[in-house]
Amino acid sequence: MGYCVGNIGGTIEEQINGAFDHMEQRLALVGLTLENVVQMDCLFRDVWNIPVMEKIIKERFKGKYPVRKSIQTEFAHMGGKEGLQFQVDAVAYCG
Repeated sequence: MGYCVGNIGGTIEEQINGAFDHMEQRLALVGLTLENVVQMDCLFRDVWNIPVMEKIIKERFKGKYPVRKSIQTEFAHMGGKEGLQFQVDAVAYCG
């Protein structure tokens, strides 16, 4: 699933939830849910926000936690450090 983002310019919590909302919308197009996600690449402007993401994952993934890799990066996105803080790319399995 291509990179998902949401609520750009919002708090880190809003952006992580927005990215997962975007992912849920894309998954729904093929009859899947967040529970089908098996792997995620999580990109952060500040990798110290990983605990925020982990808390949101516990709230939204209903106990089926995908493996994940977290990377810190400078996003080439309008808005600078007040803009994009988080984006996620995922693999889902429907087997």
